[in-house]
Amino acid sequence: MNPEPIPAGLAPAPPPVMRRFAASSKTLGEGMEIRRALPTQARRMVGPWCFLDHFGPVDISGGQGMRVGPHPHIGLQTVTWLYEGEILHRDSLGSLQLIRPGQLNLMTSGRGISHSEESPQERSPRMHGLQFWIALPDGATEIPPAFEHYPELPRVEHGGLHCTVLVGEALGQRSPARMYSPVMGLDVRSPQATTAPLPLDSQFEHAVLLTGGEVSVDGEALHTGELLYLGGQRSSLAVRASADARFAVIGGRAFADPVLMWWNFVGRDKAALSAACREWNAEAPGFGEVRGYDGARLSAPLPPW
Repeated sequence: MNPEPIPAGLAPAPPPVMRRFAASSKTLGEGMEIRRALPTQARRMVGPWCFLDHFGPVDISGGQGMRVGPHPHIGLQTVTWLYEGEILHRDSLGSLQLIRPGQLNLMTSGRGISHSEESPQERSPRMHGLQFWIALPDGATEIPPAFEHYPELPRVEHGGLHCTVLVGEALGQRSPARMYSPVMGLDVRSPQATTAPLPLDSQFEHAVLLTGGEVSVDGEALHTGELLYLGGQRSSLAVRASADARFAVIGGRAFADPVLMWWNFVGRDKAALSAACREWNAEAPGFGEVRGYDGARLSAPLPPW
């Protein structure tokens, strides 16, 4: 039998591995401490996933909560998923959207967009969630910007695991979120202690991030603050989870050629990233304007090259 042809721009699935990459501590916006699991010095991407922040759980009853002033993006999609709390999204398309747990915000930057994120004045006392970036493939980096809010996503009960398909397809269900390359994202929780196999697409590379409780996959214990990279060519994972455990699984077809990242930009060459920084700092019209945020816009640091 002939092997499956590899689509243009995509790489073959790498061999299976078990590698841990420590998340780094970062400050998000005006003082919120978060854990950044992607990118790391040793692992830049998992499939098209190029960024993963895990924030909280944190008590925000005594402060302002999340405040991230207007900033730009090119060449990527942002995916926001909450376990607790609320975030108010504004962008240069005129979107004003409150996201709550169980809902998904998807912003596609394409050739350029700007947005802000903040905790609303009336809010829950705790915040906990994830924000991902998905790099756009060649051919989609110059598409018009867009914003979509999904109040409901497909949910599947699988061997005692409660799974929500954030993006892509998994467990026979497909997320309505509009994607531009082969990708999957899954939120998994276990109300009770359970052991179950979790099917995977063997053409994808995958990684797992623990966000609560105790979980092991294929006998490897997950640790908070680490991304467990699994490589590819896996058709399933053996999952053992404690009661009230929660974790995220991300995967996708890797790009044949790596992308470049600087600040909030994803691109293919250094000149384009440098130009984006200069244009944002000069308040050029290409990124639009975020209206209604009561704070300063962020400045783009110039790259060292």
